Amino acid sequence: MAVSPPFPSLPFTVQLTPLTVSIHLDILKKNFLEIRQFVSSSTKILPIIKADAYGHGAVPVAQALESLNIFGFGVASVSEGIRLREHHIQTPIIIMGPLLRDHLPEIIHYDLTPVISHPDIFHQLLAQLPSNKQPFPFHLKIDTGLHRLGFEAKEALALIQGLSSTPAVSLQGLLTHFADADNLDTRLTNQQLEQFQVFMQQVREEKIQVPLYHMANSAGILFHPASHLGMVRPGIMLYGYTPRHQTEPLPFHLQPVMQAKTYIAHLRTLEPGEVVGYNALFRTRRRSHIAILPVGYTHGFPRGLTGTGHVLIQGKPAPIIGKICMDMMMVDVTDILNPTIGEEVMLLGKQGENEITAQDYAGWLNTIPYEILCGIGGKAHRTYLPSD
Repeated sequence: MAVSPPFPSLPFTVQLTPLTVSIHLDILKKNFLEIRQFVSSSTKILPIIKADAYGHGAVPVAQALESLNIFGFGVASVSEGIRLREHHIQTPIIIMGPLLRDHLPEIIHYDLTPVISHPDIFHQLLAQLPSNKQPFPFHLKIDTGLHRLGFEAKEALALIQGLSSTPAVSLQGLLTHFADADNLDTRLTNQQLEQFQVFMQQVREEKIQVPLYHMANSAGILFHPASHLGMVRPGIMLYGYTPRHQTEPLPFHLQPVMQAKTYIAHLRTLEPGEVVGYNALFRTRRRSHIAILPVGYTHGFPRGLTGTGHVLIQGKPAPIIGKICMDMMMVDVTDILNPTIGEEVMLLGKQGENEITAQDYAGWLNTIPYEILCGIGGKAHRTYLPSD
Protein backbone atom coordinates (compact mmCIF):
# COMPACT_ATOMS: atom_id res chain seq x y z
CA MET A 1 0.00 0.00 0.00
CA ALA A 2 1.43 3.32 -1.06
CA VAL A 3 1.88 5.95 1.62
CA SER A 4 1.54 9.61 0.66
CA PRO A 5 4.48 11.75 1.64
CA PRO A 6 3.84 14.27 4.42
CA PHE A 7 3.07 17.85 3.49
CA PRO A 8 6.14 20.06 3.85
CA SER A 9 6.10 22.44 6.81
CA LEU A 10 5.53 26.09 6.09
CA PRO A 11 8.43 28.51 6.51
CA PHE A 12 6.21 30.88 8.54
CA THR A 13 3.58 30.76 11.25
CA VAL A 14 0.10 31.41 9.89
CA GLN A 15 -3.37 31.72 11.40
CA LEU A 16 -5.50 28.63 10.86
CA THR A 17 -8.64 30.72 10.47
CA PRO A 18 -8.98 33.63 8.05
CA LEU A 19 -10.21 36.00 10.74
CA THR A 20 -9.07 35.98 14.36
CA VAL A 21 -10.80 38.25 16.83
CA SER A 22 -9.16 38.83 20.20
CA ILE A 23 -11.33 39.93 23.12
CA HIS A 24 -9.46 41.67 25.94
CA LEU A 25 -11.45 40.79 29.04
CA ASP A 26 -9.15 42.85 31.25
CA ILE A 27 -10.06 45.95 29.23
CA LEU A 28 -13.73 45.03 29.43
CA LYS A 29 -13.47 45.01 33.22
CA LYS A 30 -11.63 48.33 33.24
CA ASN A 31 -14.36 49.91 31.12
CA PHE A 32 -16.99 48.62 33.54
CA LEU A 33 -15.11 50.00 36.52
CA GLU A 34 -14.82 53.39 34.82
CA ILE A 35 -18.62 53.42 34.50
CA ARG A 36 -18.99 52.24 38.10
CA GLN A 37 -16.95 55.19 39.34
CA PHE A 38 -18.78 57.67 37.11
CA VAL A 39 -22.32 56.94 38.32
CA SER A 40 -23.52 57.20 41.90
CA SER A 41 -22.54 54.35 44.20
CA SER A 42 -26.26 53.82 44.89
CA THR A 43 -27.05 53.39 41.18
CA LYS A 44 -27.15 49.77 40.04
CA ILE A 45 -25.64 48.67 36.72
CA LEU A 46 -27.21 46.31 34.21
CA PRO A 47 -24.63 45.46 31.50
CA ILE A 48 -26.31 44.93 28.14
CA ILE A 49 -24.94 41.81 26.44
CA LYS A 50 -27.53 41.25 23.73
CA ALA A 51 -26.43 40.31 20.18
CA ASP A 52 -23.81 38.01 21.71
CA ALA A 53 -22.42 40.96 23.66
CA TYR A 54 -22.21 43.08 20.53
CA GLY A 55 -20.12 40.38 18.86
CA HIS A 56 -17.77 39.92 21.83
CA GLY A 57 -19.32 36.68 23.13
CA ALA A 58 -22.08 36.88 25.73
CA VAL A 59 -20.97 33.95 27.87
CA PRO A 60 -17.31 34.98 28.39
CA VAL A 61 -18.34 38.60 28.86
CA ALA A 62 -20.93 37.64 31.47
CA GLN A 63 -18.45 35.37 33.24
CA ALA A 64 -15.92 38.21 33.38
CA LEU A 65 -18.40 40.78 34.72
CA GLU A 66 -20.58 38.69 37.01
CA SER A 67 -18.44 39.27 40.10
CA LEU A 68 -18.10 43.05 39.60
CA ASN A 69 -21.03 44.39 41.61
CA ILE A 70 -23.58 44.19 38.80
CA PHE A 71 -27.35 43.94 39.19
CA GLY A 72 -27.69 41.41 36.39
CA PHE A 73 -27.55 41.30 32.60
CA GLY A 74 -29.82 42.65 29.89
CA VAL A 75 -30.44 40.61 26.73
CA ALA A 76 -32.87 40.90 23.85
CA SER A 77 -34.34 37.41 23.58
CA VAL A 78 -35.31 34.39 25.61
CA SER A 79 -32.81 32.21 23.76
CA GLU A 80 -30.00 34.57 24.80
CA GLY A 81 -31.11 34.30 28.41
CA ILE A 82 -31.30 30.50 28.30
CA ARG A 83 -27.77 30.28 26.92
CA LEU A 84 -26.47 32.29 29.87
CA ARG A 85 -28.34 30.10 32.35
CA GLU A 86 -26.98 26.96 30.69
CA HIS A 87 -23.49 28.36 31.30
CA HIS A 88 -24.26 28.86 35.00
CA ILE A 89 -24.81 32.62 35.06
CA GLN A 90 -26.78 33.08 38.28
CA THR A 91 -27.55 36.81 38.37
CA PRO A 92 -30.88 38.23 37.18
CA ILE A 93 -31.22 38.12 33.40
CA ILE A 94 -33.67 40.68 32.04
CA ILE A 95 -35.29 39.97 28.68
CA MET A 96 -35.58 43.40 27.04
CA GLY A 97 -37.09 42.41 23.68
CA PRO A 98 -40.66 41.60 22.57
CA LEU A 99 -42.30 38.50 24.03
CA LEU A 100 -44.84 35.99 22.83
CA ARG A 101 -47.05 33.68 24.87
CA ASP A 102 -44.93 30.71 23.80
CA HIS A 103 -41.86 32.29 25.42
CA LEU A 104 -43.38 32.30 28.91
CA PRO A 105 -42.85 28.64 29.93
CA GLU A 106 -39.11 28.96 29.30
CA ILE A 107 -38.96 32.34 31.04
CA ILE A 108 -40.49 30.72 34.12
CA HIS A 109 -38.42 27.53 33.92
CA TYR A 110 -35.08 29.33 33.55
CA ASP A 111 -35.97 32.07 36.05
CA LEU A 112 -35.57 34.88 33.53
CA THR A 113 -37.00 38.32 34.22
CA PRO A 114 -39.39 39.55 31.52
CA VAL A 115 -39.91 43.16 30.53
CA ILE A 116 -43.66 43.36 29.95
CA SER A 117 -44.79 45.74 27.22
CA HIS A 118 -48.34 44.51 26.55
CA PRO A 119 -51.24 43.64 28.87
CA ASP A 120 -51.95 40.34 27.10
CA ILE A 121 -48.46 39.06 27.94
CA PHE A 122 -48.91 40.12 31.57
CA HIS A 123 -52.18 38.20 31.93
CA GLN A 124 -50.75 35.17 30.14
CA LEU A 125 -47.80 35.22 32.54
CA LEU A 126 -50.19 35.22 35.50
CA ALA A 127 -52.09 32.28 34.04
CA GLN A 128 -48.94 30.19 33.61
CA LEU A 129 -47.24 30.85 36.94
CA PRO A 130 -47.42 28.02 39.49
CA SER A 131 -49.30 29.01 42.63
CA ASN A 132 -46.84 27.53 45.10
CA LYS A 133 -43.77 29.62 44.28
CA GLN A 134 -42.38 32.95 45.41
CA PRO A 135 -43.68 36.04 43.57
CA PHE A 136 -42.19 36.07 40.07
CA PRO A 137 -40.25 39.28 39.25
CA PHE A 138 -40.97 41.36 36.17
CA HIS A 139 -40.30 44.84 34.82
CA LEU A 140 -42.85 47.05 33.11
CA LYS A 141 -41.92 49.22 30.15
CA ILE A 142 -43.40 52.67 29.53
CA ASP A 143 -43.36 54.27 26.09
CA THR A 144 -42.23 57.87 26.41
CA GLY A 145 -41.52 58.61 22.75
CA LEU A 146 -39.56 55.85 21.02
CA HIS A 147 -42.89 54.25 20.01
CA ARG A 148 -41.46 50.77 19.75
CA LEU A 149 -42.35 48.75 22.87
CA GLY A 150 -44.12 49.77 26.05
CA PHE A 151 -47.36 50.81 27.69
CA GLU A 152 -48.96 54.20 27.53
CA ALA A 153 -48.61 55.83 30.95
CA LYS A 154 -52.32 55.64 31.87
CA GLU A 155 -52.54 51.99 30.89
CA ALA A 156 -49.43 51.13 32.87
CA LEU A 157 -50.67 52.98 35.95
CA ALA A 158 -53.96 51.06 35.86
CA LEU A 159 -52.10 47.77 35.69
CA ILE A 160 -49.80 48.72 38.55
CA GLN A 161 -52.76 49.75 40.71
CA GLY A 162 -54.15 46.22 40.39
CA LEU A 163 -50.98 44.45 41.49
CA SER A 164 -52.07 44.25 45.12
CA SER A 165 -54.53 41.54 44.05
CA THR A 166 -51.92 39.58 42.08
CA PRO A 167 -49.49 38.10 44.63
CA ALA A 168 -48.03 35.68 42.07
CA VAL A 169 -45.87 38.47 40.60
CA SER A 170 -43.56 41.14 41.94
CA LEU A 171 -42.96 44.42 40.13
CA GLN A 172 -39.19 44.77 40.24
CA GLY A 173 -38.73 47.77 37.96
CA LEU A 174 -40.26 50.41 35.73
CA LEU A 175 -38.31 51.50 32.66
CA THR A 176 -38.38 53.39 29.42
CA HIS A 177 -35.93 53.75 26.55
CA PHE A 178 -34.45 56.82 24.91
CA ALA A 179 -35.03 57.52 21.24
CA ASP A 180 -32.43 60.23 20.65
CA ALA A 181 -30.12 60.54 23.65
CA ASP A 182 -26.98 60.67 21.51
CA ASN A 183 -28.17 63.80 19.69
CA LEU A 184 -26.62 67.17 20.47
CA ASP A 185 -30.17 68.53 20.26
CA THR A 186 -31.57 67.40 23.62
CA ARG A 187 -35.20 68.45 23.20
CA LEU A 188 -36.70 65.00 22.57
CA THR A 189 -34.58 63.43 25.31
CA ASN A 190 -35.63 66.09 27.78
CA GLN A 191 -39.28 65.47 26.87
CA GLN A 192 -38.87 61.74 27.49
CA LEU A 193 -37.11 62.35 30.78
CA GLU A 194 -39.85 64.73 31.90
CA GLN A 195 -42.60 62.25 30.91
CA PHE A 196 -40.95 59.46 32.85
CA GLN A 197 -40.42 61.66 35.90
CA VAL A 198 -44.13 62.59 35.84
CA PHE A 199 -45.03 58.91 35.64
CA MET A 200 -42.69 58.08 38.54
CA GLN A 201 -44.40 60.74 40.65
CA GLN A 202 -47.85 59.33 39.79
CA VAL A 203 -46.73 55.87 40.92
CA ARG A 204 -45.39 57.27 44.19
CA GLU A 205 -48.61 59.17 44.82
CA GLU A 206 -50.43 55.83 44.64
CA LYS A 207 -48.18 54.62 47.50
CA ILE A 208 -46.77 51.91 45.26
CA GLN A 209 -43.24 50.79 46.10
CA VAL A 210 -41.07 50.04 43.05
CA PRO A 211 -37.50 48.88 43.73
CA LEU A 212 -36.01 50.18 40.48
CA TYR A 213 -36.57 52.90 37.91
CA HIS A 214 -34.27 52.87 34.88
CA MET A 215 -33.93 54.55 31.50
CA ALA A 216 -30.27 55.44 30.84
CA ASN A 217 -28.48 53.63 28.03
CA SER A 218 -24.87 54.51 27.21
CA ALA A 219 -25.90 57.89 25.80
CA GLY A 220 -28.02 58.61 28.87
CA ILE A 221 -25.14 57.69 31.16
CA LEU A 222 -22.74 60.00 29.33
CA PHE A 223 -24.86 62.98 28.39
CA HIS A 224 -27.94 63.02 30.66
CA PRO A 225 -27.02 62.45 34.32
CA ALA A 226 -30.58 63.17 35.46
CA SER A 227 -31.59 59.92 33.77
CA HIS A 228 -29.33 57.68 35.89
CA LEU A 229 -32.08 57.03 38.48
CA GLY A 230 -31.82 53.68 40.28
CA MET A 231 -30.09 51.73 37.54
CA VAL A 232 -28.24 52.36 34.27
CA ARG A 233 -27.89 50.07 31.24
CA PRO A 234 -24.47 50.45 29.56
CA GLY A 235 -24.01 48.71 26.24
CA ILE A 236 -21.57 50.10 23.68
CA MET A 237 -19.56 51.78 26.46
CA LEU A 238 -18.58 48.42 27.91
CA TYR A 239 -16.88 47.55 24.65
CA GLY A 240 -14.89 50.77 24.46
CA TYR A 241 -16.97 53.06 22.27
CA THR A 242 -19.34 55.98 22.70
CA PRO A 243 -22.80 56.25 21.15
CA ARG A 244 -21.78 59.28 19.12
CA HIS A 245 -18.44 60.35 17.70
CA GLN A 246 -16.71 62.44 20.36
CA THR A 247 -14.44 65.35 19.58
CA GLU A 248 -14.28 66.52 23.20
CA PRO A 249 -12.67 64.31 25.88
CA LEU A 250 -14.83 61.96 27.93
CA PRO A 251 -15.08 62.30 31.70
CA PHE A 252 -13.44 58.87 31.92
CA HIS A 253 -11.29 56.59 29.78
CA LEU A 254 -12.71 53.81 27.58
CA GLN A 255 -10.66 51.39 25.51
CA PRO A 256 -11.77 49.10 22.66
CA VAL A 257 -12.13 45.50 23.79
CA MET A 258 -12.06 43.85 20.36
CA GLN A 259 -9.13 43.38 18.00
CA ALA A 260 -9.36 41.67 14.60
CA LYS A 261 -6.62 40.48 12.32
CA THR A 262 -5.96 38.32 9.27
CA TYR A 263 -2.93 37.59 7.09
CA ILE A 264 -1.62 38.05 3.57
CA ALA A 265 -2.67 34.97 1.63
CA HIS A 266 -1.31 35.87 -1.82
CA LEU A 267 0.74 38.57 -3.53
CA ARG A 268 0.52 39.89 -7.09
CA THR A 269 2.51 42.42 -9.10
CA LEU A 270 0.54 44.32 -11.74
CA GLU A 271 1.54 46.76 -14.46
CA PRO A 272 -0.14 50.17 -14.91
CA GLY A 273 -3.67 49.96 -16.31
CA GLU A 274 -4.48 46.44 -15.10
CA VAL A 275 -7.81 45.57 -13.49
CA VAL A 276 -8.19 44.45 -9.88
CA GLY A 277 -11.37 42.63 -8.81
CA TYR A 278 -14.93 42.32 -10.06
CA ASN A 279 -16.51 44.69 -12.59
CA ALA A 280 -13.18 46.38 -13.37
CA LEU A 281 -13.87 48.84 -10.58
CA PHE A 282 -10.19 49.52 -9.95
CA ARG A 283 -7.30 49.92 -12.40
CA THR A 284 -3.71 50.40 -11.38
CA ARG A 285 -2.12 53.75 -12.20
CA ARG A 286 1.43 52.57 -11.51
CA ARG A 287 3.31 49.32 -11.19
CA SER A 288 1.60 47.96 -8.11
CA HIS A 289 1.97 45.22 -5.55
CA ILE A 290 -1.38 43.78 -4.49
CA ALA A 291 -2.03 41.61 -1.43
CA ILE A 292 -5.02 39.27 -1.27
CA LEU A 293 -6.52 38.80 2.19
CA PRO A 294 -8.77 35.79 3.00
CA VAL A 295 -11.64 37.86 4.44
CA GLY A 296 -14.63 39.52 2.83
CA TYR A 297 -18.24 40.44 3.40
CA THR A 298 -19.07 37.04 4.88
CA HIS A 299 -16.65 37.96 7.69
CA GLY A 300 -18.31 41.30 8.40
CA PHE A 301 -16.43 43.56 5.97
CA PRO A 302 -19.10 44.98 3.65
CA ARG A 303 -18.59 45.84 -0.01
CA GLY A 304 -19.11 49.47 0.96
CA LEU A 305 -15.54 49.55 2.29
CA THR A 306 -14.24 49.34 -1.26
CA GLY A 307 -12.29 52.46 -2.10
CA THR A 308 -12.77 54.00 1.34
CA GLY A 309 -11.24 51.78 3.98
CA HIS A 310 -7.76 50.51 4.70
CA VAL A 311 -5.97 47.88 6.77
CA LEU A 312 -2.67 48.04 8.62
CA ILE A 313 0.42 46.10 7.51
CA GLN A 314 3.71 46.77 9.29
CA GLY A 315 1.83 49.57 11.04
CA LYS A 316 1.14 51.39 7.76
CA PRO A 317 -2.21 51.92 5.99
CA ALA A 318 -2.83 49.68 2.98
CA PRO A 319 -5.87 50.87 0.99
CA ILE A 320 -8.66 48.43 0.12
CA ILE A 321 -9.00 48.30 -3.68
CA GLY A 322 -11.35 46.54 -6.07
CA LYS A 323 -14.71 45.22 -4.90
CA ILE A 324 -14.65 43.30 -1.65
CA CYS A 325 -15.57 39.68 -2.37
CA MET A 326 -17.50 37.17 -0.30
CA ASP A 327 -14.35 35.76 1.29
CA MET A 328 -11.48 37.84 -0.07
CA MET A 329 -10.38 41.43 -0.38
CA MET A 330 -7.47 43.10 -2.14
CA VAL A 331 -5.25 45.80 -0.70
CA ASP A 332 -2.51 47.92 -2.26
CA VAL A 333 0.84 47.14 -0.61
CA THR A 334 3.04 49.01 -3.09
CA ASP A 335 4.23 51.34 -0.33
CA ILE A 336 4.78 48.53 2.19
CA LEU A 337 8.37 47.31 2.55
CA ASN A 338 8.75 43.69 1.41
CA PRO A 339 5.35 42.28 2.42
CA THR A 340 5.30 38.50 2.75
CA ILE A 341 2.72 35.75 2.53
CA GLY A 342 1.49 34.89 6.01
CA GLU A 343 2.29 38.33 7.39
CA GLU A 344 -0.11 39.74 9.97
CA VAL A 345 -2.72 42.24 8.80
CA MET A 346 -4.54 44.34 11.38
CA LEU A 347 -8.18 44.91 10.50
CA LEU A 348 -9.36 46.34 13.82
CA GLY A 349 -6.91 47.49 16.47
CA LYS A 350 -3.49 49.02 16.86
CA GLN A 351 -0.37 48.10 14.93
CA GLY A 352 2.72 50.22 15.32
CA GLU A 353 1.76 53.85 15.74
CA ASN A 354 -1.53 53.55 13.86
CA GLU A 355 -4.90 52.20 14.90
CA ILE A 356 -8.17 51.27 13.18
CA THR A 357 -11.28 51.48 15.34
CA ALA A 358 -14.91 50.54 14.89
CA GLN A 359 -15.57 54.28 14.76
CA ASP A 360 -13.28 54.48 11.71
CA TYR A 361 -15.31 51.77 10.00
CA ALA A 362 -18.51 53.55 10.96
CA GLY A 363 -17.23 56.69 9.24
CA TRP A 364 -16.21 54.78 6.10
CA LEU A 365 -19.58 53.02 5.89
CA ASN A 366 -21.86 55.81 7.16
CA THR A 367 -23.11 53.65 10.02
CA ILE A 368 -22.46 53.19 13.76
CA PRO A 369 -19.82 51.21 15.71
CA TYR A 370 -22.53 48.86 17.04
CA GLU A 371 -23.08 47.41 13.56
CA ILE A 372 -19.35 47.03 12.93
CA LEU A 373 -18.67 45.14 16.15
CA CYS A 374 -21.65 42.82 15.70
CA GLY A 375 -20.70 42.14 12.08
CA ILE A 376 -17.03 41.36 12.67
CA GLY A 377 -17.26 39.67 16.06
CA GLY A 378 -20.22 37.54 15.10
CA LYS A 379 -18.44 35.88 12.19
CA ALA A 380 -15.04 35.18 13.70
CA HIS A 381 -13.04 32.68 15.64
CA ARG A 382 -12.70 34.54 18.94
CA THR A 383 -9.88 34.20 21.40
CA TYR A 384 -10.09 35.56 24.94
CA LEU A 385 -7.21 37.09 26.76
CA PRO A 386 -7.13 36.45 30.51
CA SER A 387 -9.59 38.46 32.57
CA ASP A 388 -7.27 38.71 35.57
